[in-house]
Amino acid sequence: MVDHRFPSLSSIRAFEAAARLGSFARAGQELGTSAASVSYHVRQLEAQIGVALFRRHPHRVELTEPGAVVAREAIDAFAGLRASFARAADMDEARLSLTALPTFGTSWLTPRLGRFRTRHPEISLDLDLSAVAEDLGAGRFDAAIRNGHGRWTGLRATRLMPSLFMPLCVPALKDAAAGLGDPRRSIEVPLLGRPDWWTLWYRALGFAEGPPPTSFGTSLATEHMDVAAALAGHGIAIASPILFRGEIDAGRLVPAHDLVASDGRAFWLAYPVARQRSRKIASFRDWLSDEAAEACAAGADFIRRAVAPQAA
Repeated sequence: MVDHRFPSLSSIRAFEAAARLGSFARAGQELGTSAASVSYHVRQLEAQIGVALFRRHPHRVELTEPGAVVAREAIDAFAGLRASFARAADMDEARLSLTALPTFGTSWLTPRLGRFRTRHPEISLDLDLSAVAEDLGAGRFDAAIRNGHGRWTGLRATRLMPSLFMPLCVPALKDAAAGLGDPRRSIEVPLLGRPDWWTLWYRALGFAEGPPPTSFGTSLATEHMDVAAALAGHGIAIASPILFRGEIDAGRLVPAHDLVASDGRAFWLAYPVARQRSRKIASFRDWLSDEAAEACAAGADFIRRAVAPQAA
């Protein structure tokens, strides 16, 4: 009695390869298995449909007439599937989805993306800004800009630039910030930015404690918002002299103190190990590495002067 259940895909795949290549051995090589395994799956298929698909000779096989009819349909179907998968891969390679930290993405990356498009017009880029470390294995994002030490399970990471911070203010507030070097002294200008960064900066200066809560002005969500407030003259921001080098070079911001601190972390481009052969990721990684190297060269003095905070 003929089994009318749909044949297993493994058997159909073995039959299609054998029919197209005219050989169980060559089909086995293509499928990464043995000729015996291909023969077994074809026999399973023949038993299920109750039709002989191949005539087996001592050193070769040939399709039966029913086998030739099925072969034409199977080969066309698998060719269509291969073409569909190839089109899907091409579509995926044409669009890169990236998640980046808000300040890095807003202040440093976005103004440079036009250069990436010029170099790679074939790749469209979707940029999401989030402080959350998104799960890159979930498929929503191809890669991420992260801050840390570059060790994330299942990810490859390319180091871009060190994480530095120093006090920045508008030139008009430079004199008012003269007492900034001692957290015990009261200054007229409010501090902007994360209190923990200020504490680390003061530790790099040799103080065990950071500034008191009364030293702070408006609390904002991100570093680039702190810098925006500093540019408006609302206080002294603790921020990266590399990410905001453009504002420093233009004279819109000046260091309120010469000390540059580093906590040993860095910005990294991270992507899944499984995607390390992706052309679009490789193209973006190479371009971004060039941009980061240029930024590090321009900010070499800040990097050279960076001091690690002393232990609490």
